[in-house]
Amino acid sequence: MFDQAQNELSTLRDLLRFAVSRFTEAGLFFGHGSDNAWDEAAYLLLHSLHLPLDRLEPFLDARLTSDERASALRLVKRRVSERLPAAYLTHEAWLGEHRFYVDERVIVPRSFIAELLREQLTPWIDDADQVNNVLDLCTGSACLAIIAAHAFPTALVDAVDLSPAALAVAQRNVVDYQLGERVRLVEGDLFTRLKNRRYDLIIANPPYVDAASMATLPAEYRCEPALALASGTDGLDLTRAILAGARHHLKPGGLLVVEIGHNREALEAAFPETPFTWLDTSAGDQYVFLLPRDELP
Repeated sequence: MFDQAQNELSTLRDLLRFAVSRFTEAGLFFGHGSDNAWDEAAYLLLHSLHLPLDRLEPFLDARLTSDERASALRLVKRRVSERLPAAYLTHEAWLGEHRFYVDERVIVPRSFIAELLREQLTPWIDDADQVNNVLDLCTGSACLAIIAAHAFPTALVDAVDLSPAALAVAQRNVVDYQLGERVRLVEGDLFTRLKNRRYDLIIANPPYVDAASMATLPAEYRCEPALALASGTDGLDLTRAILAGARHHLKPGGLLVVEIGHNREALEAAFPETPFTWLDTSAGDQYVFLLPRDELP
């Protein structure tokens, strides 16, 4: 079928229709930047053709050269046959206006904390210039650490991850954003390598997939490092550890912000006396909690 497409399809519109058909036929899962076959196909094709990612319409009826067509079809074929997330095929992922290099050493960046950082955690933080030290736990590609460095322009950011492979990706992104003097990468298990360092803000998008969900993940998620996804029977192992250690590493008046996926009910049951503040995101108010230092369990 792909050989036939190489010989018979001529325009971007033709390729887009073909890609959407193949994605739908294959029953692909979309959850790493797009949520449907059309958007994913458009992204992969525009990326392959080196066209602006937000300008599809003007190019729909443009004819492709044979090399362009072959390159685009290779991406479409790999997406179908290997079930790789699109970000691993293009080696890029976007959080708002920020672009990050990614590969299979890190999960594909996706975090509601990013949109909260773009608002500088207003109204919980009154003056962004007074945030001098930020800790990003489970940093992965360093996406949140980098966005935090932009949100709080006077802050030094420590970005911690257990995986040296993930930190190699993070280093590339820190260098790309020229933040080597402000973002420090630390290899370690949560707080273990931080000694007595204290922070105005701790953010974390830790692993939070429970055991039952891990067993039924779509193929696209199984391409990501399991270390960055799984968090015990109820999905809260890492969150518990963060709650246990955060007080020691927050300054007076400091804040902890953690993303926990779909685990709000389980978390509130596990910590019934803790007054979690649930932050509004584009998907609702059940995915990210905030706790001031004095309210930590």
